[in-house]
Amino acid sequence: MSQLALFDLDHTLLPFDSDYEWGQFLVRQGAVDGEQYAKANEQFYAEYKVGKLDIDAFLRFALKPLSENSREQLQQWHDAFMHEKINGQLHPNAIALVKKHQTAGDLCCVVTATNSFVTRPIVKAFGIDHLVATDPATENNQANGRFTGKVAGIPSFKAGKVTRVNAWLYEQGLSFDILEKSYFYSDSLNDLPLLERVSHPIATNPDERLRAEAEKRDWPILELFSSSQ
Repeated sequence: MSQLALFDLDHTLLPFDSDYEWGQFLVRQGAVDGEQYAKANEQFYAEYKVGKLDIDAFLRFALKPLSENSREQLQQWHDAFMHEKINGQLHPNAIALVKKHQTAGDLCCVVTATNSFVTRPIVKAFGIDHLVATDPATENNQANGRFTGKVAGIPSFKAGKVTRVNAWLYEQGLSFDILEKSYFYSDSLNDLPLLERVSHPIATNPDERLRAEAEKRDWPILELFSSSQ
């Protein structure tokens, strides 16, 4: 395995933010204090988009509902979330991009700040086996244990993505230094540390901040969701 393809998830492979949409879904389900939760969800999302998100504060907010409900209830909600919001938004261009790298024999992995409970089934729907995400802690570190509302390890966010990917590559017996090529597809300037680490950064459906940076650095810009693609 000499080539690596890393993909951000939200606004990169998906045309929206799954973390934000999961929060809105919980509001619709009556699983959280609707008005207050929706307002906070909007505020955190706005802060993320301008690069000012306090990741620790956000994760306390986002992981709290996981700790307040059983795994069975959460799974029922997530199954409904996949059906209502995700399955119809697996864009052919995004699927084709993943398939292109898989066909080439590249090691493929989604690297996202959104927690692994929300994202693992989505990543599986794209046919990708590997995921580096923010991991919710569980009681006694059991795989199917009740969520505690805290984070296990380092959040997969900004420079944390580089740290987490380095650790994951080590587990695969790899490192960036021995890879022939490494690609990272992302929409957000929040991902600049990992974009700078790979050999082939690709601004994908970029926000205004990343678009300006990509143009300055002469990085490729890919639009997966435009009608012309």
